[in-house]
Amino acid sequence: MSTDTTGAAAVVTVLNTTPLDKLPALLIPAFGETVLMVGVVMLIVFALGLPLGVIAHNTGPRGLFPRRRTHAVLSAVISLGRSLPFLVLMAAIIPFTLLITGTTIGIPAAIVPMVVAGTPFFARLVENSLREIPDAVTDLARASGGSHLQVIVSAQLSEAWPAIIGNLTVNTIGMIEYSAIAGTIGAGGIGYVAVTYGYQRFDHTVMLATVVILVVTVAVVQVVGDFFVRRARPG
Repeated sequence: MSTDTTGAAAVVTVLNTTPLDKLPALLIPAFGETVLMVGVVMLIVFALGLPLGVIAHNTGPRGLFPRRRTHAVLSAVISLGRSLPFLVLMAAIIPFTLLITGTTIGIPAAIVPMVVAGTPFFARLVENSLREIPDAVTDLARASGGSHLQVIVSAQLSEAWPAIIGNLTVNTIGMIEYSAIAGTIGAGGIGYVAVTYGYQRFDHTVMLATVVILVVTVAVVQVVGDFFVRRARPG
């Protein structure tokens, strides 16, 4: 590389470096968008994934109402939803996203693929948590005369609740990562800032700042999740 080329690259880097005092105005709104995006997604994922996981478990061989075919179909759907990389999934369901939101960019367009990716993942985690419950717990609840709904709520979910909270934490962290990937379609948030200002403009200051924010955010979510797991455990 010639001296002139090296010098030009250095000049471009200097010109594209965002001053530190300008970072809060750029990053704080983006962080708020990320929190909004992940928050909405996780509410939907929890509302859809929890019952889906409960049904998947209870239609299985150890469930309250075994249905081999139903269980096979649910397992196939859940496995399919978990098998595609998020970037591929996001591109593959663009027509569906457009149908639901009327747009393929912005936060609404990111929420749809994030929900599609997050729901089967959480459902599988819930199913696995319920599988860990000893059969004696469910058998005792059934012997006491409880209905299927009562057994599910008072025995299965109650016993598995700490594990479900831990899985919810894992899923939330995954959605934070997906929100950063969604920045490639102009979804907003920290990922969008990292791609648009950090990567495309070669602004290392912005790139480093977004990495630090994402790392700290994930760490905080993990600490909070661990706290609630401990609180949910009996004794």
